[in-house]
Amino acid sequence: MTLFGDLACAWIMKTDINVGVKIAFVGKGGSGKTTLASLFLRHLAEAQRPVLALDADINQHLAGALGASEPETVTLPTLGEHLPLIKDYLRGTNPRIGDTAEMVKTTPAGRGSRLLRVTEDNPIYDACVRAVDGVRLAVTGPFGEDDLGVACYHSKVGAVELMLNHMVDGPGEYVVVDMTAGADSFASGLFTRFDVTFLVCEPTVRSIGVYRQYLGYARDFGVQVAVVGNKVSDDEDLAFLRHEVGADLLTWVTRSQHVRAAERGDVRPIDGFEPANRDSLRTMHALVDATAKDWDKYQAQAVEFHLRNARAWANERTGRDLAEQVDPEFTLGAVPLAGSGVKAG
Repeated sequence: MTLFGDLACAWIMKTDINVGVKIAFVGKGGSGKTTLASLFLRHLAEAQRPVLALDADINQHLAGALGASEPETVTLPTLGEHLPLIKDYLRGTNPRIGDTAEMVKTTPAGRGSRLLRVTEDNPIYDACVRAVDGVRLAVTGPFGEDDLGVACYHSKVGAVELMLNHMVDGPGEYVVVDMTAGADSFASGLFTRFDVTFLVCEPTVRSIGVYRQYLGYARDFGVQVAVVGNKVSDDEDLAFLRHEVGADLLTWVTRSQHVRAAERGDVRPIDGFEPANRDSLRTMHALVDATAKDWDKYQAQAVEFHLRNARAWANERTGRDLAEQVDPEFTLGAVPLAGSGVKAG
């Protein structure tokens, strides 16, 4: 069931893909955002699209939703434990960064920085990325006992923000991030790192409340939010979502035996997903591929949140004025690729 129906499906088949896209899945805890993220990732993988998945949710359930066994999810390497490696690699020869100790989660890329592509060989991917059911996945790492009472979870996802600040996703490439639940994503500038944000919304008052809160925060930064209804049982559920969400409702997914089986640990092939629900994934895919890229805006927002963090805490913590890390003549995109060590796709 989709707003665009068969037209969206035909559009995907006929349209050339000319942009790479960074995609976030957000929503109230329990709304099904991780499940929808995993289904969308498996949809992209089946279409043989280059994709990188990042689990930035405190619960770290994306690997399991993709089909990893419980022992596998426990042994996956984490971005958090490899943060020194990530900083050292991304720093490259950037003269504005004197030492990796001066790099924080918001440090923007500049001339001399090493940039990342979705698919390439590099030390970060070698250490942290593993394939799960055909999807390349990196996880931030769970909230451990040593963190209780002394650490903010958003320090865990700093590696994700740092990587996205240095990520040049080329034509036909996708980066999909499962974000932490609710409005906690706004505790850092990470929410601006995406071209499309899918907000998964159940037909409930609480889920609508998270939608309104998220939309209110995102509006001032031009964040593109598309609502995907989930667990829609009947016409009353759909009417409720349409009334509360309006034009932001892109598509919806009905209650699914395929999903229920996955929740019992039986992760089935994506081609077994109910046809109407599979059409919803195609509608989401159509929106993603139709999204324009604005590298200047992307870099400007990275700089804005870096300066905010520098003033709020990072200058004091590092003993440096981190505004000096900003390269005013740099922007991600096609122009800096030649000198960055990153090969264009």
